[in-house]
Amino acid sequence: MSKTIEEINKKIKKGEAVVVNAEEIIEIAREKGIKKAARDVDVVTTGTFGPMCSSGAYFNIGHSNPRIKLGGGKAYLNDVNAYAGFAATDLLIGANALPDDDPRNKIYPGEFNYGGGHVIEDLVAGKDIRLSVTAYGTDCYPRKKLETLINIKDLNEAVLFNPRNAYQNYNAAINMSSKVIYTYMGILKPNMGNINFSTSGQLSPLLNDPYYRTIGIGTKIFLGGGIGYVAWNGTQHNPSAPRNEKGVPTRGSGTLALIGDLKQMNSYWLRGTSMMGYGATLTVGVGIPIPILSEEILEYTTVTDADIVAPVVDYSSDYPNMVSNTLAEVSYADLKSGKVEIDGKQVPTASLSSYSRAIIIADTLKDWIKNGRFLLTEPAELIPGIESGLNTKPMNERPIPD
Repeated sequence: MSKTIEEINKKIKKGEAVVVNAEEIIEIAREKGIKKAARDVDVVTTGTFGPMCSSGAYFNIGHSNPRIKLGGGKAYLNDVNAYAGFAATDLLIGANALPDDDPRNKIYPGEFNYGGGHVIEDLVAGKDIRLSVTAYGTDCYPRKKLETLINIKDLNEAVLFNPRNAYQNYNAAINMSSKVIYTYMGILKPNMGNINFSTSGQLSPLLNDPYYRTIGIGTKIFLGGGIGYVAWNGTQHNPSAPRNEKGVPTRGSGTLALIGDLKQMNSYWLRGTSMMGYGATLTVGVGIPIPILSEEILEYTTVTDADIVAPVVDYSSDYPNMVSNTLAEVSYADLKSGKVEIDGKQVPTASLSSYSRAIIIADTLKDWIKNGRFLLTEPAELIPGIESGLNTKPMNERPIPD
């Protein structure tokens, strides 16, 4: 059995496509079997909603009178550092950016109440953002200072661009030390007091297409409440991570670089987030449709939380010191149960990502497709897989070039 994206799109246009989410397909395949489910189902939708540090936005503010050259100057959005090195009127802000006067961790643990992720949320919400610029002045751009308010509706372009999102599996974090630690995986209590994890498991996009058979450059997706696209493989993309017998990576592995029109998006799905003792970030909603082109692809989408295993890593010593050590491997079914056993101790668990919001994303994308509002795209090129030969070794393990 095989289908094409073109054939599926014809069914979508006619309102005849069968679309289910990645939770629903598990039971459908159990009842009908893989072969019949693959014939009957056209698209499986996925979703994830969690903190994704490698996120940002770029936009064009237009020209002031007299003109000012942002490039080479300093720019701030609501007092948060923005990058102005592109050109005269283009700005970039990253999710981790902070105001100059934020105390960071000088007062430990820092609160990081407002950063780049919060600016992006406020911008998408339609709030006025205070822009402050100092520049050096040129004959064609004579102005040296600018203080004004900008609003997303007035910007020439506003684009969400995230170099690394939707991690395919990830660590579960624990603290083996005798003191509380503050990490990008949240607050970790001493002496194995808790475990934090962060993916939506069986709903997660790349866990439903573990070998990247359908996801590639140009794949159309749900991004931040609007429509986005896969722009490239994400930074730190590691398709060669070890996998279990179902092909599911058992370590952090694939990632995606994502792009989309910020003006289409919704602040409900892009939330500025403060991580105590660590910094500011952005919580992002991502959903990817998986076209069921074959029985093999359908079978991948039947992955369950019990099939997905995460490594438990000590964030007090092993992680910061690049020690490759896994204390245990635990399934997402166990992680989501609220407790897992590590060295004979029952350790409480909590997720940084929201499974309930991930279901809403998958269902929203399902409705868009069923109603003919969202057609699938044929990727220009698939995201690199195991055979790609990417250099996936950590930086300190790579040979120094001659």
